[in-house]
Amino acid sequence: MIIAIDGPAGSGKSTVARGVARRLGFTYLDSGAMYRAVTLAALEANADLSDGELLGQVAADAQIRMHERDHGNMQVLLGERDVSDEIRTPAVTGSSSQVAAHRQVREALLRRQRGLIADGDWVVEGRDIGTVVAPDAAVKAFLTAEPAERARRRTEELRRRGVEAEAEEVHRAIEQRDRLDSTRSAAPLRPADDAVSIDTTGLEPGQVIEQVLELAARAGSKK
Repeated sequence: MIIAIDGPAGSGKSTVARGVARRLGFTYLDSGAMYRAVTLAALEANADLSDGELLGQVAADAQIRMHERDHGNMQVLLGERDVSDEIRTPAVTGSSSQVAAHRQVREALLRRQRGLIADGDWVVEGRDIGTVVAPDAAVKAFLTAEPAERARRRTEELRRRGVEAEAEEVHRAIEQRDRLDSTRSAAPLRPADDAVSIDTTGLEPGQVIEQVLELAARAGSKK
């Protein structure tokens, strides 16, 4: 079974996806970490972020591996280097939507993502999982939240990682990323036609996890 969890930044999809995967014993995949790793590789190579062909080659060549650590956190390796924290820095975050907007980059990573989830049970989170990566997923959830709530969550996450962040600045960055993600021509951010939308504003992660688990139980009973 594949459970697809999509949504914008700060909607809670990472926390929820990890929690659902733990509860069900499924494998968790953070597709966004792959785009962030490609972005880091491109920045370190001083690549032109407007050059889709070049960035597509960077994505195809990047040796990205991910391993699940304690508490469902992902270790992300670029080559032999642990870049789990580096890909969460403001520089990478600020450029990742621009990199991810290129068709060539998405095609390169789409092949990898589909190859990973071809067998077994997965909880996959991202922005185009239910629409592009796994359109036949048994469960599709699209998480949303009020912009101010999303900014608060992302600010707290950054501070926990030791990154100085101001809520207003994070709010502006989230709004800009929403615009880029929802208006790009390649796999724009949008709920799949058959996705269940869940507004997570004011909800604890456990409450949202339970809602997704209920969707999974229903899907399993239909088999």
